Amino acid sequence: MDDVLIEYRKPFYPVNPDLMHYLEVNSRLTKIQISYEDLLRFNDYTPITDKHGNDTLWLSVFYAQSEQQELIANLNKIYTLLHSDGDTATLPFLTIDSIAFCTFGNSKPFRIRVRNILNDNYTHYYVKKADASRIYGLELEDIISPNRVNFLLYNNTLIEEHILGIPGDVFIAEQLQHCSEHEKAQLAKEFVKFNERCMIGLLGDMRSYNYVVIPIHDFDQVVYRIRPIDFDQQSYEGKIEVYEPFRFKENKAMLQLVTEKLKPSSVEQYKKEVRSAIVKRIMSDLDRFDHLMEVVRKDTIAPEEHVLQLRESLLKRTYIAGFGICQTMGAIIDTGFRFTMKNYRSNY
Repeated sequence: MDDVLIEYRKPFYPVNPDLMHYLEVNSRLTKIQISYEDLLRFNDYTPITDKHGNDTLWLSVFYAQSEQQELIANLNKIYTLLHSDGDTATLPFLTIDSIAFCTFGNSKPFRIRVRNILNDNYTHYYVKKADASRIYGLELEDIISPNRVNFLLYNNTLIEEHILGIPGDVFIAEQLQHCSEHEKAQLAKEFVKFNERCMIGLLGDMRSYNYVVIPIHDFDQVVYRIRPIDFDQQSYEGKIEVYEPFRFKENKAMLQLVTEKLKPSSVEQYKKEVRSAIVKRIMSDLDRFDHLMEVVRKDTIAPEEHVLQLRESLLKRTYIAGFGICQTMGAIIDTGFRFTMKNYRSNY
């Protein structure tokens, strides 16, 4: 797929009062003493390279000595809020190893590396500028996928837990060739399911560097899972192809696996399994899902021309009449889910 399909940088959409209320009801709000804008006040940096010496487009940033102690204390506190509801008992044992700033992409996040000095275990979390469409993407991922998503919001600052896994582009370049034929077939199956979830949930721009591959050791085999790590293009673009990961040239190797390892009947079977699983997950948390859809239907998270373009494309592809009257991206999302639920919910 030609990169021109994503033409412009997506704007940030504000979190409106209805979405804020939804997040409060679902325990996503917090209070912190530092903001995204505060982290932008670094006074020096050095580029971060990978093991091959290539520029990662991340910068290791440094702050004035006078701000360092308070900054570290606040970042450690955020870690406890994200992982232990603010329990301060572990604070004396936490330290910030590094703060990195990403110069690539839409959200320009900060990556915070937190280390436990008792055992040298470390983890990461991200500080980003809040964006309503991204938050809808995080919430939908938590509801419709097998993955749980941990994040918090305070005013215009978004805190996200790090998602473990091998970046898709790294996996394709360095590990895919070493997979057994059985593992490649399993990856093909997982990519079909991942593609279907993205399409139904309208999560766009899943190029290989925007998802991770997770190897799971199960007795005498390794199985793989694929999950998104970037939600910047949630329900924004008008081009339907943006929501289909197999269209991107960066995923050519994964598409080739599907073509080589799976029959068309198997591909359709796995798509049906995804739709069925999505409906089952929605039905298990229906009040939350309905509340989210009520909020997103009324929100503005894309230009009107994108809404019109996408609804027409979906109408032509699916013949679902409801798409033809959608006035917002949220309405398009809701219509797609309701149609899927209508077809499958009778089983539950």
